[in-house]
Amino acid sequence: MERMERDTLGEISVDASKYWGAQTERSRRNFAIGENKMPQEIIRAFAELKKAAAKVNASEGKLSQEKAVVITNVCDQIIQGELDEHFPLVVWQTGSGTQSNMNVNEVIAHVANRNLGESVIHPNDDVNMSQSSNDTFPTAMHIAAYQALVTKLLPELNEMCEVLTAKKEKYMKLVKIGRTHLQDATPLTLGQEISGWEASITNNKKYIETSMEAILPLAIGGTAVGTGLNASRDFGDKVARELMKQTGYTFTSDENKYFALTSHSPINFVHGAIRSLASDLMKIANDIRFLASGPRSGIGELVIPANEPGSSIMPGKVNPTQCEAITMVAAQVMGNDTTINVAASQGNFELNVYKPVIIFNFLESVRLLSDSIRSFRIHCLEGLEANEAVIEAKVNDSLMLVTALNPHIGYEKAAQIAKLAFTENSTLKAAAIKTGFVTEEEFDLWVDPIKMTNL
Repeated sequence: MERMERDTLGEISVDASKYWGAQTERSRRNFAIGENKMPQEIIRAFAELKKAAAKVNASEGKLSQEKAVVITNVCDQIIQGELDEHFPLVVWQTGSGTQSNMNVNEVIAHVANRNLGESVIHPNDDVNMSQSSNDTFPTAMHIAAYQALVTKLLPELNEMCEVLTAKKEKYMKLVKIGRTHLQDATPLTLGQEISGWEASITNNKKYIETSMEAILPLAIGGTAVGTGLNASRDFGDKVARELMKQTGYTFTSDENKYFALTSHSPINFVHGAIRSLASDLMKIANDIRFLASGPRSGIGELVIPANEPGSSIMPGKVNPTQCEAITMVAAQVMGNDTTINVAASQGNFELNVYKPVIIFNFLESVRLLSDSIRSFRIHCLEGLEANEAVIEAKVNDSLMLVTALNPHIGYEKAAQIAKLAFTENSTLKAAAIKTGFVTEEEFDLWVDPIKMTNL
């Protein structure tokens, strides 16, 4: 069953069970591109914005209190996820996001009029009052991005840090051999190595938190080209204050709306910090899977949890699947960063028209990282254990312990000892005594792996 909806281009039929109007329907038909829907985070951010705008317009006497109340009530329904099925549009649409703005306007107007029992609320004149897609979509982008970071990614980073801290403390005195250039190096403790991973996550969390300040200023109030046409001079400030009350986040009105409409360097900047996190997650996951390689022909210093059979043909195989999953996510985030970087450069004159693809990739990065970090923590990090026998054997066999002799006999003599031990496949101690450069007592005194860690 269908009903007829009308816009400035004329009439168009719409599924009677759906709440959108003519402009949404035209977009749905005209942009049948892919399966990527406009993220629900954006729809909910729009609802927060429309709610705040209705309150401000009412306070300024432009919108009746009755209309403002019914509009805000519908916005609350959207925020609660009660109307998700009525937002069908894909990401691949107009670059300003106009059709998604109108989708929200039309759904709010339709439900509001149904609740009132008469058609008195117009999607443009009432719901979109004092606004343009050009300032509302970038505002929704910032709201959605900030909220996703606060509620999804940052809590997962805190949880991951807690696990790494516990592992660091557990293994702080377990000496192992270090590796540089993929070759043996001087010893450190496993706890010290893990502390590097811990610091990576802690620092990246700080980078993200610091960068997030860049997306607190909002474009709202700039309307079409940044001049604020059809909005009061302080409309943006008032809406930002209302949004701060609604969300608890310290949003402000951007001082320069021309910048806010045409540049997405703030969100590009924040995603740069997210990409930095992805780079370090790639390093940590790679370290773990290489250190856990084996169990008999690899390094084998770490033991990863056996979550599932690793092979369809090789019985008993356990693979570092969580490491593989999170490194694939890291690669995807790096690709998203490239897309965002290119799209953010396309601010022609007064408007950037790559907004949907920017926020789609941003939110995908946050979602994938949050989910993969949680999975990695639960199914890998928490059950990660040291293979202490292997670690001890590798320390004892390492030739790089000879570095401790440098201050006593010099670099060149120490190098001769290492070369002799390697050539004769002997222990470092046996080679050192054989050269006559040190006595057994001196070797035992000077070559102490735990002392070499400076713990």
